[in-house]
Amino acid sequence: MKKLSVFGIKNCNTMKKTFDFLNENNIPYQFIDYKKQAPDVALLEKFLEKVSLESLINKKGTTYKKLNEEDKQKMESENSALNMLSSNSSMIKRPIIEFPNGDLVLGFEPEKILSKVV
Repeated sequence: MKKLSVFGIKNCNTMKKTFDFLNENNIPYQFIDYKKQAPDVALLEKFLEKVSLESLINKKGTTYKKLNEEDKQKMESENSALNMLSSNSSMIKRPIIEFPNGDLVLGFEPEKILSKVV
C-alpha cells in the first residue's frame, strides 16, 4: 500500500486524532508539517483542483476569526486567499489527507478515510 500524505500542524487536536486513527488502523502515511514546510501557492492550487476554496479555509479557527473584515474579504478571492493561506497555514483546514490516487479528504473523517484506503 502506498503511503497517504497528511498535511497539517503537529500540535493540533484534530491532527492528534488523525494520527491515532491512522496508527490504530495500520495505515501508512507521511506527515507534512506546515510549520516546517510551509504550503506554497502551487500546493494550494493543486488542492483547489479537487476541493473548493471555501472548504479549504478553516473558518472555525482563531487565526481566521481574528482577521479584520478587509482580510476576510480577501479570503473570498482565490488570488489573494492563496497568498494569505500560504503565509498563515493555521487558516488551512486540518488535516488534508491526500491519497496516492490524488483524492483528498479535508478534516478528520474516519469513514471517508477508511473507504478510500480499502
